[in-house]
Amino acid sequence: MNFLRGVMGGQSAGPQHTEAETIQKLCDRVASSTLLDDRRDAVRALKSLSKKYRLEVGIQAMEHLIRVLQTDRSDSEIIGYALDTLYNIISNDEEEEVEENSTRQSEDLGSQFTEIFIKQQENVTLLLSLLEEFDFHVRWPGVKLLTSLLKQLGPQVQQIILVSPMGVSRLMDLLADSREVIRNDGVLLLQALTRSNGAIQKIVAFENAFERLLDIITEEGNSDGGIVVEDCLILLQNLLKNNNSNQNFFKEGSYIQRMKPWFEVGDENSGWSAQKVTNLHLMLQLVRVLVSPNNPPGATSSCQKAMFQCGLLQQLCTILMATGVPADILTETINTVSEVIRGCQVNQDYFASVNAPSNPPRPAIVVLLMSMVNERQPFVLRCAVLYCFQCFLYKNQKGQGEIVSTLLPSTIDATGNTVSAGQLLCGGLFSTDSLSNWCAAVALAHALQENATQKEQLLRVQLATSIGNPPVSLLQQCTNILSQGSKIQTRVGLLMLLCTWLSNCPIAVTHFLHNSANVPFLTGQIAENLGEEEQLVQGLCALLLGISIYFNDNSLETYMKEKLKQLIEKRIGKENFIEKLGFISKHELYSRASQKPQPNFPSPEYMIFDHEFTKLVKELEGVITKAIYKSSEEDKKEEEVKKTLEQHDSIVTHYKNMIREQDLQLEELKQQISTLKCQNEQLQTAVTQQVSQIQQHKDQYNLLKVQLGKDSQHQGPYSDGAQMNGVQPEEISRLREEIEELKSNRELLQSQLAEKDSLIENLKSSQPSPGTNEQSSATAGDSEQIAELKQELATLKSQLNSQSVEIAKLQTEKQELLQKTEAFVKSAPVPGESETVIATKTTDVEGRLSALLQETKELKNEIKALSEERTAIKEQLDSSNSTIAILQNEKNKLEVDIIDAKREQDDLLVLLADQDQKIFSLKNKLKELGHPVEEEDELESGDQDDEDDEDEDDGKEQGHI
Repeated sequence: MNFLRGVMGGQSAGPQHTEAETIQKLCDRVASSTLLDDRRDAVRALKSLSKKYRLEVGIQAMEHLIRVLQTDRSDSEIIGYALDTLYNIISNDEEEEVEENSTRQSEDLGSQFTEIFIKQQENVTLLLSLLEEFDFHVRWPGVKLLTSLLKQLGPQVQQIILVSPMGVSRLMDLLADSREVIRNDGVLLLQALTRSNGAIQKIVAFENAFERLLDIITEEGNSDGGIVVEDCLILLQNLLKNNNSNQNFFKEGSYIQRMKPWFEVGDENSGWSAQKVTNLHLMLQLVRVLVSPNNPPGATSSCQKAMFQCGLLQQLCTILMATGVPADILTETINTVSEVIRGCQVNQDYFASVNAPSNPPRPAIVVLLMSMVNERQPFVLRCAVLYCFQCFLYKNQKGQGEIVSTLLPSTIDATGNTVSAGQLLCGGLFSTDSLSNWCAAVALAHALQENATQKEQLLRVQLATSIGNPPVSLLQQCTNILSQGSKIQTRVGLLMLLCTWLSNCPIAVTHFLHNSANVPFLTGQIAENLGEEEQLVQGLCALLLGISIYFNDNSLETYMKEKLKQLIEKRIGKENFIEKLGFISKHELYSRASQKPQPNFPSPEYMIFDHEFTKLVKELEGVITKAIYKSSEEDKKEEEVKKTLEQHDSIVTHYKNMIREQDLQLEELKQQISTLKCQNEQLQTAVTQQVSQIQQHKDQYNLLKVQLGKDSQHQGPYSDGAQMNGVQPEEISRLREEIEELKSNRELLQSQLAEKDSLIENLKSSQPSPGTNEQSSATAGDSEQIAELKQELATLKSQLNSQSVEIAKLQTEKQELLQKTEAFVKSAPVPGESETVIATKTTDVEGRLSALLQETKELKNEIKALSEERTAIKEQLDSSNSTIAILQNEKNKLEVDIIDAKREQDDLLVLLADQDQKIFSLKNKLKELGHPVEEEDELESGDQDDEDDEDEDDGKEQGHI
């Protein structure tokens, strides 16, 4: 209680004692009461007192509240009250900031109570288990309490959660909660959990955090969303920043593609709310996290390519060229585009092709450079444009050449209608604004970085200073401005440009030394004792002079290396020169510029050094110092060593080229071998297929041959065709017998018809001569009947020409008629017989003739039916003959196909032999070149040849069969 009174010193002792007693009674009630309702009421009372009497409740009730969490988990209401009370004790969020001292005390209280709570790690584990409860009154206070613990003592709580079984996984379930309050506070909890802890960041990422967070951002409206989108973006930054594993997982999970809709801001940009600006700013920063120059080069390059392929870079360039975009968003967009294209040739080429929506269209680079050299533009925007230009030229020799070409005389637009990048740089280089001078000089230096060709090309640039005066080279104009005593920022920029220009370029050094005024100016600047502000200029002049010595090819007799060293020793002194050279790296802004590539300065006065230039200083400072102290003999020895090394380098280069050519030849041979192997495999596959097909044909042929042999033994020459066509041999035999029977019947009918004709002729000749009237009349009647019979018989003769069966019956009838006629002639009436008897006989003959006519009609019908049946039998016979012919043709075709397949097999075997011979010759060449060749390949090829030979022999044997 003494500690309590010391902290709460501003309150009177009376109320303090009363409240302390009340809290003590409530704690006793919580500890000793057996009824759940009594304990619940006591905890509720403690909650109401915890905000105002935070210290007393924390000291007396914390232990009892933790016990409630352990024992009363079945009642969600009392658990919720206990969690809220603990949150009020530990959290500093709801403290009223009355005085500064009280605020500090409250922060100390929060840290102390947090330390007490987490001293027993089981308490944190218990809290994590309570978060699994779905009840709102338990889960939400638990989330807030754990968030407060992480804010107070983050690293300690993170370590406890990390070692707790399924600790992080339980917290990830909060993002899937359907209640937005818990989900949003869960995002805040994960923010505090993932801060500066790479292990937890990886676990959270692999628990599908990216998918859930991106879904929430999409549901909330992307950049148009509220504070929830901002919280999700901050959590994504925590997971990705300086975490290469998570960045790789984010890229491989195709989550970069889901970032593109964030930047679809539309054409109407008038409604830029403060929250939208904040969200878009965080989205741009998240893109920069993935392509930061501090990341491993491989990871950055893969993310850059993915951003171009999914259209994210194109979307950023659309914002870059849009109108109505707030200045801070435009600045951050320029910085983001800069790092997306930095060192990536594909992205740099695309950026060079982007045009601003103006009339006429201008390249985006030109529009940005116009902003950089315009002193009315904001300072941060000009810095961003410079960074963008530097990133565009970083490791981009093609872009460097395009920029320098805009300065050359052959490419300058004589009409002056369009402004090029080179003209803007020259204009900024020689303007009255020192910041424009510095930016233009640094930008032009980046166009020459590590590119000796462009350094030589830039020597051709000529500038028209005034009307009537001859043009002056760009190199000379830079030295002229230096000698005029301009502002320090301008001179520093020009000296950095000259140092970059002359380094590793002896021709540029010769041009610089050719102007007799340059060396005296530099030695005069270095030798003077000037103030601290001028020391940096002196150091840069010393660096420029040292470069003129180190990269001097001694082509000018007046300014050879040795003479320049003597000049330094006489006018400056070697020690003084080295001391002035050291002013550069000792400058306070030098170390700041060397940390990261982005030119990030608080104000224009701090804009002195460029990041790439600090690398150049670090590289040349030591070698220039050694070069100054070397004697002429050492220089000569060094020159000899250099020449020897150059000779050795040329020899090594020659052998490298030879090795490179041999490597190319080996690669070509390997490719040829691989191609031949593929072809060989294809041919082997084809041969295998052909062999299987030939075998199938052989099997079919042998089967047909066996069937034909059996049929020829039992059924005759046509039985095999009939058998294969589905016609049984018994049917063919029956048809043949019927045909023979029909032929014999036909011959029989013809012979019977001839006999019938002869009988009719006999009947005519056997008629008696007329003796009496009765006889003459009877004979006349008989003659008429005979004439009618002749007519009927003539009709039957014409109809029976093609039929045969019923002729025998007709012959029988004719025979009976003949017998009756003879009997009639023999029984001719004697004289005196009555006419009644003659009439009766005539009637009898007429009845018989009518019956004969009826039978003749029936015979006609039967003959007609027989004719149709014979036609059908003839058609079946023709069909059988045609089927046999078709089967014979198919057999002939099959034999031709078998012969063709054999020929193709022989051709393939010949081709395989040629291929094996080529492979064998190529392997011999590889052995001669020293390339190891596995013996297994040779064995396999030999085995394959043996198999091919065996297949060929089998094919020949089957062909003989």
